[in-house]
Amino acid sequence: MLAFFGVSFGAVHKVGDSTGWTSLGNIDYLKWASTKTFHVGDSLLFKYNPQFHNVMQVTYNDYQSCNATSSIASYTSGSDSVTLKRPGHLYFLCGVPGHCQAGQKVDVLAKPSSKGPTASPSPSTLGSSPANSPSEMVSAPGPAQSSALSLLSSRVSSIVTVCIVGLAFYF
Repeated sequence: MLAFFGVSFGAVHKVGDSTGWTSLGNIDYLKWASTKTFHVGDSLLFKYNPQFHNVMQVTYNDYQSCNATSSIASYTSGSDSVTLKRPGHLYFLCGVPGHCQAGQKVDVLAKPSSKGPTASPSPSTLGSSPANSPSEMVSAPGPAQSSALSLLSSRVSSIVTVCIVGLAFYF
């Protein structure tokens, strides 16, 4: 039910903090990433002017060479949220010519979720392979989350009940 409503308990990391995703200024995205701890379930928020920038998720080799031509995923809205779905390195760069070479790229290392027991990743899940299947990503909630889940679940149930009752009167 919570997945239906898009509920996430991970942290949201605004890439570049108050500077955002840009090639202007003195933002060092490698330094920015080194000061953060990322976990599976967290989200990266890329905020930028879409007239001048974009976000490309790429492989390690494409990251190293600033090659955006064969991206894994591309984002162009100017306010893109990317959920970290698996442990390992994820590589992002701006695909506008010259921007990556000027330092507009970031390497994020997502650690296994701290929200419950998880299996250790196999070497094949650490590269640029597709995300694990949903059944492989399920983890048990911790004590603090159990009460939060309980509260959220009761509120979601109330909302669903109101919607169903409202629909019943409508038809």
